Amino acid sequence: MKNSGDKAGSFQWLLLISVFIVATCGLIYELVAGTLASYLLGDSVTQFSTIIGTYLFAMGIGSYLSRFLNNNLLTWFITIELLVGMVGGFSAGILFILFEQIVYFRVILYSLVMATGILVGLELPLLMRILKDRVEFGDLVSKIFTFDYIGALFASLLFPLILIPYFGLLRTSFFFGFLNVVVAWIVAYRLKKDIKHYSSLKWSAIICLLCLGMGFVLSDKLTEFSESLTYPDKIVYTKSSPYQRIVITKSAIDWRLFLNGNLQFSSADEYRYHEALIHPGMSVIKNPKNVLVLGGGDGMAVREILKYPSVDSILLVDLDEAVTKLFRSNTALMSLNSHALLSSKLKVVNQDAFVWIRQQHKKFDFIVMDFPDPSNYSLGKLYSTTFYHEVKKILNPNGQLVIQSTSPFVARKSFWIINETLQHIGFLTKPYHCFVPSFGEWGFVLATNSNETHDAKLPRNLKFVSRETLPQLFVFPPDMDRVESSYNTLNNQVLVNTFEKEWADYTR
Repeated sequence: MKNSGDKAGSFQWLLLISVFIVATCGLIYELVAGTLASYLLGDSVTQFSTIIGTYLFAMGIGSYLSRFLNNNLLTWFITIELLVGMVGGFSAGILFILFEQIVYFRVILYSLVMATGILVGLELPLLMRILKDRVEFGDLVSKIFTFDYIGALFASLLFPLILIPYFGLLRTSFFFGFLNVVVAWIVAYRLKKDIKHYSSLKWSAIICLLCLGMGFVLSDKLTEFSESLTYPDKIVYTKSSPYQRIVITKSAIDWRLFLNGNLQFSSADEYRYHEALIHPGMSVIKNPKNVLVLGGGDGMAVREILKYPSVDSILLVDLDEAVTKLFRSNTALMSLNSHALLSSKLKVVNQDAFVWIRQQHKKFDFIVMDFPDPSNYSLGKLYSTTFYHEVKKILNPNGQLVIQSTSPFVARKSFWIINETLQHIGFLTKPYHCFVPSFGEWGFVLATNSNETHDAKLPRNLKFVSRETLPQLFVFPPDMDRVESSYNTLNNQVLVNTFEKEWADYTR
């Protein structure tokens, strides 16, 4: 009797541990799909919301379909585990490779999410039915859901802290697919006397493990191949940080930085952008001393600021440590920013600017907001009245604030929403623009608390901005001139919605 009890207990614990692993793997596949969609399609809030909704809906379908599986439940469970491992394990690689090749990419994305969700949804009801004759019902439900929720918590902590920084999306996907198949193989081996067709299931598991193991080993090669289809120039650096996918390419004429597939600069003409970003505001401040740069982790803006001898200190706040480390350690990239990130005048803080700024009391003569475009709600908050109110508190009375403000030609209304938002909280604004060949017409907004003005004192040897060209930057032709617009708040995020529509219409 004792031996029989031990076997029953062992059987129960084997399946409960399977519940934990199934829950962990299931949530990892969901997070991989959401992260990959946000990398490739932008707007992380929308992508995660639709991916999670689709995945949960698919799990509901799987739970319903489980009622039709009545015989050989262990065999069905092991078979489904193998399918989950293969579909979930290979999903990230398939999506990376097909992104640039297929017009209907979203169909493939949501089909894979649905397939994974349905298969995962089948597993839990099957396990409960397998255990129902061996465990009292109330105890069964509490144990099953306890292990399920613990697995979900484990996955949610593991994914951002370990998996994305050190494994990357493809290797993570293959690893957890491998783990699913290992669970299937162990359950099959331990319970082979209760399983029909054990031999064929065993060999299926071995084949799946070999395929997933090979995918895990070749993950970097697959990533390089998929990105070579996306970027025409030679890729010289790639890294997935907890926040974004960083890619640097090199051609015969330039270096290019891409974050989540979006071009940040080309070394052939970045000087136009960065001179226009810094010098119209900086040059009219009398002896600027303390400067704050929000974003701009590549150090190009800091390079331009250091051309003013009066500057005593520069504080750079950029979310992604992977970017700032790269641009102060890579020899070729350091030459682009003239080793600006190694300046003794500079202090680097790697934090979310939205959180960081609420704790600040120091005043600054010049503040630069060099954030990516407001393509999602996480970025849109940095262009909101809430954030600008905090910035206003730390700007000296005669100081200047400059914001990169997307293209006034492509996203005309978005550009003027940024201007309107600044004016709404009391800033005096001076919008301007310039032509950057890699981007086209690009816009900026200068903002200040005071009407006091000084003559511009530009540094020597600038390549683009000069005393003659400076006034022209503030002239808007009719097709980019001011349009009626509302202001952007955290509550409405009107800027993000407008920006998405304008750029989608332009690229259609």
